[in-house]
Amino acid sequence: MSIKTTMPLVALYCGSRAGNKPVYREQAILLAQQLAQSNLGVVYGGASIGLMGQVADTVLEHGAEVVGVIPAFLLQNEIAHHALTELYVVDTMHERKAMMAERASAFVALPGGLGTFEEILEIATWGQLAQHSKPIVLFNVENYYQGLIDQLAHAVAEGFLTPEHCAKVVVCQTVDEVMQAIQQATQQPGSLQAEHV
Repeated sequence: MSIKTTMPLVALYCGSRAGNKPVYREQAILLAQQLAQSNLGVVYGGASIGLMGQVADTVLEHGAEVVGVIPAFLLQNEIAHHALTELYVVDTMHERKAMMAERASAFVALPGGLGTFEEILEIATWGQLAQHSKPIVLFNVENYYQGLIDQLAHAVAEGFLTPEHCAKVVVCQTVDEVMQAIQQATQQPGSLQAEHV
């Protein structure tokens, strides 16, 4: 692995599709701009399409670094982004997720599908099991994640999830809230440090 990045990275989980509402794309772009302007790079799934491609393009346009990690079997479907700071082609989804988690200082889920749900919930599970203490954020654009938020609350009410573990997943409605959640979880705002998962 030839690491070229010089700034802390935030893992962005999001769709390889753009979704049906322009607001999803607009908020993804705004978040990407804010991350770059805060000297934070991005590690993501490596695609050049959908919200994934949009956040990568925006971060790069604003002078920050982007690391992509894509499994070989997805190269045709998701179309790898070849203008990234670093691009890794791996064999499995497990390798993709492990590498992203290793490189990330924080995790943010934007709107997306099954892969996005699975990735952020796995990271939340690892947090519950004390495998990391990095920020975990649901960016609830236009209440996109309200169903999941309700399900987590239901799991607490039914005794399958503790309030403390549920609280590790921070729900944010705006880009400013996302940035605040990322910065507040570090001792020195503005200087996220990678921590091994």
